[in-house]
Amino acid sequence: MTELDEALRLSRAIARQKRQLEKNDAYFEGEQPLKFVAPILEQEMGYRVSPVVLNLCLFAVDVYEHRLDVEGFRLGRGAEADDDLWDVWQENEGPFISQQSHRETLALGRTYATVGPGEDEGDAPAITIESAFDAIHEDDPRTKRVRHGVKKWTDPDKTKWMTYHHQDGWVTWRYAEREWVEDDRDDHDFKLCAIVPLMNDPRVLGRNRPGKFDQRLGRSVFHSILSPLDALNKMASDMMVSGEFHALPRRWATGLNEDDFVDEVTGKALNTFSMIAGRMWGTESEKAKFGQFSEADLANFHNTIKLLMQIVAMELGLPSHYLLFQGDNPPSADAIRSAEAQLVKRAERKQQVLSTRWEQVQRLVLLNLGREEDARPKMIETIWRDPSTPTIAQKADAIVKLVQAKDSSGRSVLPVEQARADLGYTTIEQGRMRDWDDAARRSPQLTDAMRALDDASAVGS
Repeated sequence: MTELDEALRLSRAIARQKRQLEKNDAYFEGEQPLKFVAPILEQEMGYRVSPVVLNLCLFAVDVYEHRLDVEGFRLGRGAEADDDLWDVWQENEGPFISQQSHRETLALGRTYATVGPGEDEGDAPAITIESAFDAIHEDDPRTKRVRHGVKKWTDPDKTKWMTYHHQDGWVTWRYAEREWVEDDRDDHDFKLCAIVPLMNDPRVLGRNRPGKFDQRLGRSVFHSILSPLDALNKMASDMMVSGEFHALPRRWATGLNEDDFVDEVTGKALNTFSMIAGRMWGTESEKAKFGQFSEADLANFHNTIKLLMQIVAMELGLPSHYLLFQGDNPPSADAIRSAEAQLVKRAERKQQVLSTRWEQVQRLVLLNLGREEDARPKMIETIWRDPSTPTIAQKADAIVKLVQAKDSSGRSVLPVEQARADLGYTTIEQGRMRDWDDAARRSPQLTDAMRALDDASAVGS
């Protein structure tokens, strides 16, 4: 098959995945249809049946995404982040695009990162994030590495474009006069596809059944809670319908006629709301009788909603205090860490999966920078922020004890540089600390002057 044939075949695969992606996107946006409601009931209720959507899909995505913060990349066994990689990362707004890609990956199952040369000669390599609606990849069945992939887009003037990435370069076509015309091409010897999939929970064996999602391409983080979430939203909607009809006690009367429901001032018939809630009924008929039904108790809805939320929390590995209605005092720090153990472990697993992909992105960056020797797979490591939530005092106390502890040769168990990284200081802050350390060894007076200058600049900014 030609490159164009392969690209068109992958383009059709994007179309086949669209239905499932749209379903996940609807749940993520809280726009899914109401389930478990009889059609006849919807017809009779009409506009009164308005679904109440508790958007726990968005909540589930954000809970995990908040624990997936990339803080840098290091090469080899060095404790410091690589300056070139960090500069390119910052040039491409890495903190923003990584957050955006993680969010989309958790919601839709996957996103894509592409790496290429900058716009002009001398520019930093460009890292872009692509939606699963516009891109797809295919692995080599033997090596399980990305063999090729395609990205599609349409300009505001309706011009269609398609880029086919493979291990030896890429080629771009433009759709003109009912055919694809080659527009640009780049060949290299990287032996690495420049489109990198960032996937959540991919499976080894995918099932290509009609209408089903290929699970090798990843799954949404909330795929397991869709059924209980539908039930949850149905119960919440039923509660509102019940509140609509039973929030006020229903009154009844016998022995009345239409003339008793006429406004005495205007002589016009009372509107429905006035008859139900707004007026006192009165009549001269001796046969008239009045009464009211007891109002509905909505507690049964509350209990069912709490039960379904417990099921959702169990499926997502969330602590119970994340979703349940609780008015008690907050749990202790130890209780919080214990309750979050499963959530933290799941976040760490996701970090491991995403690490390999972000490291491939950095390999492509190094290759574009001409640093082929450093672009070996085992040379690059992703630095993540700790996904757990320890208190600052506890974390600092544990790290200080490790620094102070000495081995048989008098060396610290934990080097000071690693301790600063574990405490969450950024690469720039760690660099300033090293400058202070060097200055302190040379001249204590110079150290004081540097600190005063830094303090003055911080106040001025």
